[in-house]
Amino acid sequence: MPSNELLDRGVKRIEWAKAHMPVLGRIRKRLVKEQTFEGLKVGMALHTEAKTAVLAMTIQEAGAEVRLTGCNPLSTDDSVALALNEKYGLETYAKKGQSQKDYYSSLNGVLDMKPDYVIDDGADLIFLLHTKRKDMLPNVKGANEETTTGIIRIRAMAREGALRFPVMSVNDAYMKYMFDNRYGTGQSTMDGIMTATNLVIAGKSVVIAGYGWCGRGIAMRAKGMGADVTICEVDPIRAIEARLDGFAVRPMAEAIKDADMVVTATGCKDVVTAKHLRKAKDRCVLSNSGHFDNEISKTALRQLSKKRRRVRESVDEYQLKNGRRVYLLSEGRLVNLAAGQGHPAEIMDMSFAIQASCLEYMAFSPHSMEPDVYDVPDHIDEHVARIKLETLGIGIDSLSPAQKKYLSDWREGT
Repeated sequence: MPSNELLDRGVKRIEWAKAHMPVLGRIRKRLVKEQTFEGLKVGMALHTEAKTAVLAMTIQEAGAEVRLTGCNPLSTDDSVALALNEKYGLETYAKKGQSQKDYYSSLNGVLDMKPDYVIDDGADLIFLLHTKRKDMLPNVKGANEETTTGIIRIRAMAREGALRFPVMSVNDAYMKYMFDNRYGTGQSTMDGIMTATNLVIAGKSVVIAGYGWCGRGIAMRAKGMGADVTICEVDPIRAIEARLDGFAVRPMAEAIKDADMVVTATGCKDVVTAKHLRKAKDRCVLSNSGHFDNEISKTALRQLSKKRRRVRESVDEYQLKNGRRVYLLSEGRLVNLAAGQGHPAEIMDMSFAIQASCLEYMAFSPHSMEPDVYDVPDHIDEHVARIKLETLGIGIDSLSPAQKKYLSDWREGT
């Protein structure tokens, strides 16, 4: 596509997203008016697409110097990256299909600005700061982490005493995981699978690995589209929940035998391995909605296959030595962004409103924040929720003084 057409597409996608993100819009209005982030340097590694652009532009318009890159080699919308650089003057390094070397070169390009704060998704920036870019650590005052995989990594760092600055767990905010992880991942994952394959969902046997909030969302949407859904879990409590929600629950080694589609959403590696692939049904479609491309073992796929070929954009066919074929979507990377357009704008509106609010909280917190992982304060969650209700035109009840007293006084009886 000619660069002028790509630029025009990017601008239109950003403006469309911006028009459908009223919660962040209200917060942006105040931040820009007050120039809240004036003088700050903010380095960002997020999925570089239209909704992310709106967040990055919000922070820049509020006075900060911002650099942005992607957090996954296949999740960048090149039209958006071009528009940010050429139309909006926001330094952006992301490019779809980057090699591992170029991907880390872009991350380092963000860190070269010596950021005061970092906004990360998957913790690659934070990891670099604690390993190969320790020279930047004295400058960093704090970070936000967007996703489950990143929080798992950062909590491990904190337990070992390796974390050198405070990190806000944006992923664990109610207004993030209740809607982003569940409704966002559910819809965008099915969108990615359908875009990549052009196959019907109704009537298919769909196996979902993981019944966290992302897995719940995917299961809900697959069931709603007519699929026969099976859940694979390692957590006994979540397994019971999945069963009582109406889903079959089986080990992967059994479930994959009948699966037309397998979707992983666990945040862990080696969810689908050689022992599973040997039992996979012919023409089974494999996709991953987790952050890293290690949930479905590509090493095992290569070892078990006699031939691999690209049969459709975002679809690789592996001809197994046992005569069966399986199809891997988007090279095992997160299918909702690598093959789809990511979460809906209205969903990311709430998540990125949390991001902007947490950046403000960290920058101006009256409390000393030692190196650790911090939950998003309740007042931020509630503020974003109330703005969202207002934008939907929804009113709710409030507790009377007597009700508040009743709920807080153990002496109150019936």
